[in-house]
Amino acid sequence: MEAEEDRVLRLRQVLLLFVLLAQTYGKQEGYSIAEETESGSFVANLSKDIGLGVKELSLRRAHVIFKNNKNHFQLNLQTGDLRVNEKLDREELCGPNEPCILQFQVLLEEPLEIYRFNLLISDINDNSPVFPETEMHLKVMENTLPGTVFPLKNAQDLDVGINGIQNYSIYPNSHFHVLTQNGTEGRKYPELVLDKALDREQQPELKLTLMAIDGGVPSKTGTALVLIEVLDINDNAPEFSQPVYHVQMSENSPLGSLIVIVSARDIDMGINGKVFYSFFSGDEEVIKTFAINELTGEIKLVKNLDFEKISSYEVNIKASDGAGLSGKCTVIIKVEDVNDNAPELTVVSLVSSIPENSPQTTIALFSIQDKDSGNNGRMICSIQEDIPFTLKHSIENFYKLVTEDALDRESKAEYNITITVTDMGTPRLQTQHTITVLVSDVNDNAPAFSQPSYTLLVGENNSPALHIGSVSATDPDEGSNAQVTYSLLPPQDPQLPLASLVSINADNGQLFALRSLDFEAVRAFEFGVGAWDRGSPALGSQARVRVLVLDRNDNAPFVLYPLQNASAPCSELVPRAAEAGYLVTKVVAVDGDSGQNAWLSFQLLKATEPGLFSVWAHNGEVRTARPLSERDAPKHRLLVLVKDNGEPPLSASVTLHVLLVDGFSQPFLPLPDAPADAPADDRLTVYLVVALACVSSLFLFSVLAFVAVRLCRRPGPPAGVPYPLPDAHFPGHLLDVSGAGTLSHSYQYEVCLAGGAGTNEFKFLKPILPDFQDHITGTNSEETPTFRNSFGFSDHN
Repeated sequence: MEAEEDRVLRLRQVLLLFVLLAQTYGKQEGYSIAEETESGSFVANLSKDIGLGVKELSLRRAHVIFKNNKNHFQLNLQTGDLRVNEKLDREELCGPNEPCILQFQVLLEEPLEIYRFNLLISDINDNSPVFPETEMHLKVMENTLPGTVFPLKNAQDLDVGINGIQNYSIYPNSHFHVLTQNGTEGRKYPELVLDKALDREQQPELKLTLMAIDGGVPSKTGTALVLIEVLDINDNAPEFSQPVYHVQMSENSPLGSLIVIVSARDIDMGINGKVFYSFFSGDEEVIKTFAINELTGEIKLVKNLDFEKISSYEVNIKASDGAGLSGKCTVIIKVEDVNDNAPELTVVSLVSSIPENSPQTTIALFSIQDKDSGNNGRMICSIQEDIPFTLKHSIENFYKLVTEDALDRESKAEYNITITVTDMGTPRLQTQHTITVLVSDVNDNAPAFSQPSYTLLVGENNSPALHIGSVSATDPDEGSNAQVTYSLLPPQDPQLPLASLVSINADNGQLFALRSLDFEAVRAFEFGVGAWDRGSPALGSQARVRVLVLDRNDNAPFVLYPLQNASAPCSELVPRAAEAGYLVTKVVAVDGDSGQNAWLSFQLLKATEPGLFSVWAHNGEVRTARPLSERDAPKHRLLVLVKDNGEPPLSASVTLHVLLVDGFSQPFLPLPDAPADAPADDRLTVYLVVALACVSSLFLFSVLAFVAVRLCRRPGPPAGVPYPLPDAHFPGHLLDVSGAGTLSHSYQYEVCLAGGAGTNEFKFLKPILPDFQDHITGTNSEETPTFRNSFGFSDHN
């Protein structure tokens, strides 16, 4: 009857427990399953419970997350069914704790959403009660009064609730019966009660079988043999100073630490009053963790404590005297938590590469946990401050790592993000996890030239396809976005034949001259180049290129005066009365080149009478070197060399014919190339010429007088003093003709003798003003008009 009432009471407790569970987890989805359910068994259809279609589960990448990443169940994305992946052992998962609730989450990644579920694992009666010892020895005094209680070691059953141990029984029971008592932790302990006095002389020893019975259906049992030795009278059992000892112990206490000293007293004398201490409970974990001194009652630590595994211990201590009587006390040891577990971080989802122009993007989803409790289990999560990322709290202990804004790969292409999780314990512990994020390139940068404009120098007369320089542009992008191609832009001047002058290598920007350039035709030209990348869309930039053509010494000096292509050579008249330094004529020459290639020098190469005439090197003036005399020959031929200062130097020569005359009425002699001996028939002609000269002497005299007056007015250098040199930046023996040549601003007139067909005539020349550009372009200068007269004169202004 008593057993039936106890069973009803247990059923009521179980019902009350389920009611409490329903109130506690009413806001969460919950399922239940019996332990040891076969693998593949159906648990629930999550698709229906969440309210999503089966295809949506797959599209949103649903998966189940358990604590410590265990795979107790598997989710079929095709059906939405949640099935058992492996057999569940409630005793392994929850131990003695009841109810056994297994929490898990269903994570939907796209978009992020988490559902919490609780799974109640119900116990089945799969474990039998087991006594720690198969035999128990009791010593009972023969004078023990009926009703005396003898505590026995309890059995252990890994099952819980109704499937745990419910009562004890003993047989045969002619002298004893068993009472089932409830411990502080809900455990049931057997006590042997003496029903009638013992008689050692009739029965010195009793053998009883103790049976532990659980409440399962069918119930399971465990037995142990109880050997009772009847002793001679000992009427006082040891008594503890207090029935329960409460102790708090830090989980990091060193081995060998003293936990507590229990004390029991026996007022008997001798062997009946000597007390021995021992563990009374058969809990294997208690025996491995603690040790007791049987004489002093000191309890010490022999195994490290771990709050996360066991937070409290109930240790039963037995004090026995030498005569077999014993007493019992209980030591409750509470384990204090210390911060000995660092936080744990688990990455659920990770994106390792993102485009640089992406807006705010989720990089990683991760969860954190700490096995400690209180402040030791509270955590804060952070990342370094100098990166464009931030952490956002998602659900419970889930966090998202997101970008603050679009990234710039050219500034930084790779980020190593260190996530630091720190608890609030003392001392604080932390865990770090590094995530590497690569920034992929987009075409957001145009190629940039190394300089906005380029100046290239190329010498004229170059060979075709000559490399004259390069342009360079760089693109900070990568891949095809950074591959640069070059091209020529249409010239601003439509008259410039750029396509026939220059080409560019599209791959490396090298510029080539397509044809030979002529400094005298084109001295410089300018054009634009473009650099384009191969991105989509392509980006580009422009730069200006100026090509300067350098002069080469490819033009020989050109003699403008005296002209060498006249039908009759020109002769210079010099009066015999001329003093030293008298200006005979001036050789005028130009050079189509520029710079030092156009610096000209003059040199007298050959003369009929050396030492009579000299040529000034810097201006080409031909002057008398000494006074003339009657003994000097009337006809002189001078060969003057005109040379530039180029490398190598180029030159030209000019021949001068000089006639020495006593007066302008003197008959003009034949040219030097006339035959030396005139035929006899021409003597009459000579006589006629002489007669004509005599008739005209009066007229010539007046003309000579006029010329003499003009010559006296013309300023000239003193005798024996050379003409001063002009101020110039080039050497003293050279003449720069890059401007107006060697002609002065004053006009120059010369009288030349023309011969031919037996008559002597004078040719009057206009001022000689050469056009250098016409010479360069091949255009003929205006032909000098010739005036025929019977006399000639020279005027110097």
